[in-house]
Formats: sequence, C-alpha cells, structure tokens
Amino acid sequence: MDGVDVAGRILLVEDDAQIADYVARGLNEHGFIVDRAINGRDGLFLATDSQFDVVVLDRMLPGMDGIAVLKALRAADVTTPVLMLSALGSTDDRVSGLTAGADDYLAKPFSFAELLARIHALMRRGSGAGAAKAQETVLRCADLELDRLTRQVRRGARKIALQPREFRLLEYLLLHQDEVVTRTMLLEAVWDYHFDPGTNVIDVHISRLRRKIDDGEPQPLFHTVRGAGYRLANA
Repeated sequence: MDGVDVAGRILLVEDDAQIADYVARGLNEHGFIVDRAINGRDGLFLATDSQFDVVVLDRMLPGMDGIAVLKALRAADVTTPVLMLSALGSTDDRVSGLTAGADDYLAKPFSFAELLARIHALMRRGSGAGAAKAQETVLRCADLELDRLTRQVRRGARKIALQPREFRLLEYLLLHQDEVVTRTMLLEAVWDYHFDPGTNVIDVHISRLRRKIDDGEPQPLFHTVRGAGYRLANA
C-alpha cells in the first residue's frame, strides 16, 4: 500500500470466503489493512494479541461462535469496537449481541457502503467517550435509566413498560444522547430499513415513547430538531 494513507487496521472474522473476500477487497480499496480469521478461536487470539481499530465479527462461526468470542474479549478487558455481522436480524438477536459487548450490529445481507460507514462511525466513537458508553450495561440521561441486561426502564422511582421496538429506540437515543439523530439513522439502526418506507412510523414511535418518558415530568428529555431529527438530552 505504498503511497496510500492507511485508514486503519481491521480484523475480519468471517468463515464465508465469498463474503470475506468481498469485504476485505473493499476495505483494502479504502486504505484499510485487513487481517482475517475464519473461525472464532483464531479471531479471539488475534483480537487479544494485536491492536485493531475495529473488529468485524460474524455471529455464526465454526468452533466458537461470535457471541462467545465477544464475551471472552470483554472479559479480557479488550475494548476494541466490535461490529457484529449476522443473518439473525430480529430485535432479540440485536439485543443479545449488544448485551454480549458488540458496539454495532449489521444484519446480512448488507451493502458495503453501509458497512464502511458503520466502521468509520465506530472509529470516531472509539476515539472519545462514546467507546466507554457503548460498553455500559446501564444507560442514563438525567433521572432516566435503561438497564440493557434486565431490560428495565425507570424515570426516577417510576418504572416504565416499553415494547421491544420502543426499548431499542430508547437505547439508541441514549447511546447517542446530546446528538441530533436523523430519521435515516433511526430507520437503519432500529428498523433495519435501508430506505425510507414513506410512512410516519418513526414519528409515531417517538411520540409514544416521549409520552411514556416525559409526561408529568418537570424536565422534558425528548427534543425535536426541526428539519433534522431528534435529540435526547437533559437541556
């Protein structure tokens, strides 16, 4: 890669040779150095032995699956951002991956452009306080608290019951609190849509969640940023 600026170093743990070749080639073209492993044990060894900017980890691997690799990495205090790839894309699958320690979760099939954008986002997050937040099991904003393990949500002493989609939406907003979150970001992260369905599904869910969180409270936490999106913040 003489004469090319190195964008970063990626560990790709993927047993599907066709997917691995495709991803590695695309990342190489964008200036990344890519190390590869085809099973969980080799991936775990490389991730604990070397310095990477991001680990791209398949969930279903021979020998040792991605969830087991994630848990072992976090138990060893390896804080490298992990993007989990999986054909399992339900809300429960995403939650289990995030709970195990993943920083992001991308369902197959995926576009390379989205994979690249998420890697860049993880690298930006990994350079600041967001990296620590992604590993927290309890997320907070003012007196609002979300426990990712027990899946309980409270505001002060009040327990709030949420539907699975509402929980995922609030979790994402808490991970990005004080930031403006766009409709596109929410569609991709919470609904796994890579296009605008042309409905008001986001507005409906935000409105319902806002009522559950903010109604009767002296300090609103949900804020609409006109023409841009939404922001969860204690201000």
